[in-house]
Amino acid sequence: MKKIFVVDDSALMRRIVFDIINSDRNLHVEQYAVDGLEALEILKSGKKFDAIVLDINMPKMSGIELLREMKKSGFQEKVLIVSTLAKEGAKETIQALELGAFDFVTKPDSLVEARGSGFADRLLKMLYAATSLPVPVSDDEKQDVAASANKTRKPFAELSKTEERGKISGGNPLKHSKKPLGSGARKLVALACSTGGPKALQYVIPFLPANLDAAVLIVQHMPEDFTLSLSKRLDELSRIAVKEAEHGELLEKGTVYVAKGGFQMRLIEKGKNQHRLSVTEEAARHGLKPCADIMYESLMNTSFDEITCVVMTGMGADGTKGILQLEQTNNIFVIAQDEPTSIVYGMPKAVAEAGVVDEVAPLKKIADAITEHVGVR
Repeated sequence: MKKIFVVDDSALMRRIVFDIINSDRNLHVEQYAVDGLEALEILKSGKKFDAIVLDINMPKMSGIELLREMKKSGFQEKVLIVSTLAKEGAKETIQALELGAFDFVTKPDSLVEARGSGFADRLLKMLYAATSLPVPVSDDEKQDVAASANKTRKPFAELSKTEERGKISGGNPLKHSKKPLGSGARKLVALACSTGGPKALQYVIPFLPANLDAAVLIVQHMPEDFTLSLSKRLDELSRIAVKEAEHGELLEKGTVYVAKGGFQMRLIEKGKNQHRLSVTEEAARHGLKPCADIMYESLMNTSFDEITCVVMTGMGADGTKGILQLEQTNNIFVIAQDEPTSIVYGMPKAVAEAGVVDEVAPLKKIADAITEHVGVR
């Protein structure tokens, strides 16, 4: 049974979190603290936990300050942030992820929501991922991927042994035989990630060149305001321009567009040289908005000479169905993050098992893989 340490100054929130965690047979609340200072003393006493559920705004020592102290002292426990939905909470959450937090869940707005199944499901799934317990893919996602997959497609393990897909040797990424297109080609990069993605993106986007010969679309599963804070932080760190996607804006090469949390993002083609973004408030798919499958499906039958699809760390299988469908209409090149560097090897595993991956790369090599394949202007 995995031992969980809860750090929150709210007695009510602690009780709700306790009940949720202790209702699961694989998890148990081992101890709690009411502020960061008390939590640090407990950690320094030598007690070990499999994961920590951490509030940010607390007296004496905030969650941000605790993370700084944990980093200084070399504590390795996985930390799951419980964050408010406020804009200030979004900025603090991005800061917490930079300081080493595993990921975050948002605090419910009301007691009714807190006692509902939605918050409990999110919290338990994140704790499963943080403690390396298997996180099941939903039946709906499995059916979607299965329905889209070619029945004759070989599994990834078998494909990796063929000449068509190349081979993995000496830790090198799997290379496809396709050669990068020239600078005159119309190209696009479409990236999907989820759990662990906000932190992982900081090892990718800041290392892309400002003159990348393509626009980049990103679907990262996050609520509204959080994607704005993420895009602003990435823009500060990057040579390439980064912004949150806006409805109706024209796509430009050398710009990264982060899908807006709570909305669905699609690409609309208005002639071969004009592509605009559609950012609309609509229903979630498999509980996701933004949803990577929706983004990839919107790229079907577009006039790009090639679309580079990138799938990084995340729970579930979002993106696989869309990429499988996109492959039927467009020339694509698929890069997947490898298992050792993925916080959660769910989304990259799903697309790899579907047999469409052209290159497997560790996190710190993904920017190079994109640049090498797409080129610069």
